[in-house]
Amino acid sequence: MPKFSVRKSIHIDAPVEKVHASVRDFKQWPAWSPWLIAEPDCPLTFADDGKSYSWDGRIIGSGGMEVVGEEAPGAIHYRLTFLKPWKSVSAVTFSFEESKGGTEVVWEMTSSLPFIMFWMKNMMTAFIGMDYERGLAMLKQQLEDGKVRSRLEFPGEEDFPGCHYVGIQSEGSTKDIGELMKRDLEKLDAWRQESDAKPAGGLISIYQKWDPVKQQCGYILALPLEAPLTDPPSGMVIGEIPACQSYVVRHAGPYPQLGNAWAAGMMHARSKIFRQSRSIKPFELYENSPETTPEDELVTLVHFPVKA
Repeated sequence: MPKFSVRKSIHIDAPVEKVHASVRDFKQWPAWSPWLIAEPDCPLTFADDGKSYSWDGRIIGSGGMEVVGEEAPGAIHYRLTFLKPWKSVSAVTFSFEESKGGTEVVWEMTSSLPFIMFWMKNMMTAFIGMDYERGLAMLKQQLEDGKVRSRLEFPGEEDFPGCHYVGIQSEGSTKDIGELMKRDLEKLDAWRQESDAKPAGGLISIYQKWDPVKQQCGYILALPLEAPLTDPPSGMVIGEIPACQSYVVRHAGPYPQLGNAWAAGMMHARSKIFRQSRSIKPFELYENSPETTPEDELVTLVHFPVKA
């Protein structure tokens, strides 16, 4: 059985006892779980003694988690059992250590894959690692701010009318995407101010490449136009997103937490809520601007084109 392990950490500005108590209470997990955010109505069952809970979802599968050991307030050890989409048992630990006036939280898991799935080891490590990072970020907000600042809605399938665009194509580390887009936005905005072309809406990001193992992505930051350009400006590209049906995930909150919307959309696709197109790349539409909108009120629509 191919074994793999995941370890992620975060600093939370709260006392160790408070962080431990929050994680120890399974009834608080729905507020920050990186999986339940994708299926907020998933049926949950909590044990009367508070030592376990289980779920039975259409999107996140079914399974359960049980406390098997504890050194309060320093660590909690769990047995994580999945029944669907495949059966597995994993060892999970949360550890808590006082650090810099707050708490250093470490989330670890050791597990294995069925032998026939050995080729997925690196990908599973990458995906679960990203899930843990998203969960820890939400746990931090819940404990520091009293709420998670990333909210999802699922409008479902909608018609996208299509558009011609001009944009800047870039590739780099997923951790640097914020700075890369800021750089590209400045270039695109400078061209817009000097050009006679008429925008047909807000900015769009088209994701052409995403490698979770190498943590690399490729995208086009694009401006939709009322009329297509015949030649691309220097250092830019032109193109078209065709009219299509797309599955929409609506995200409200800071851009760094858009991973919640992308992860949820991919989970919905894997659960056959919709059939994702392979010929039209997914994209983001921005309903408002960080220049005029508070970070928590930023709205982004993530579109997953649907297979015709």
